[in-house]
Amino acid sequence: MNSAPTYLKNHFLIAMPHMADPNFAQTVTYLVEHNEQGAMGLVINRPSGLSLSDVLEQLRPDELPPARCQAMSIFSGGPVQTDRGFVLHPAGKQYQATLELGDLALSTSQDVLFAIADGSGPERSLITLGYAGWDAGQLEAELSDNAWLTCPADLAVLFDTPAEQRLSAAAERLGINLSLLTAQAGHA
Repeated sequence: MNSAPTYLKNHFLIAMPHMADPNFAQTVTYLVEHNEQGAMGLVINRPSGLSLSDVLEQLRPDELPPARCQAMSIFSGGPVQTDRGFVLHPAGKQYQATLELGDLALSTSQDVLFAIADGSGPERSLITLGYAGWDAGQLEAELSDNAWLTCPADLAVLFDTPAEQRLSAAAERLGINLSLLTAQAGHA
């Protein structure tokens, strides 16, 4: 049987309870891209402990970041290029480096961070340092090993759900309560 591969761009990857990789245990990852060359995603439920203020102090050391930036969490988006910022936001506004993803856009230039700080940026955003990457066929192999559940991405989970609830909220979109699944991998 030769079926065309199913690509999961604009989907969530929900780590199964038995996920052993510490980079992805108990995570929800938004897939920015997935094709025959591989996949790229951003972990959306792992706060890094940094705020937008911390990042702005590095980028604009001569300017005091607005107080509200202290409350804007930066997420650990994955183990690749952890010094590089990625901003997921609703489509519409364009920045120096913006990739349109349908309802969403991914901006990687500093001007989007400055715009968010100055109050002129996207009203809703998720900022990460780093991303998750998979080589050609790697994600498909992990999916066939039942490492991940998948579902279409949901903007409410991305932007309106507190980070610590995103994993269970994404699983609930599939009607699944992750706490009822065992952490043991089984093979029939």
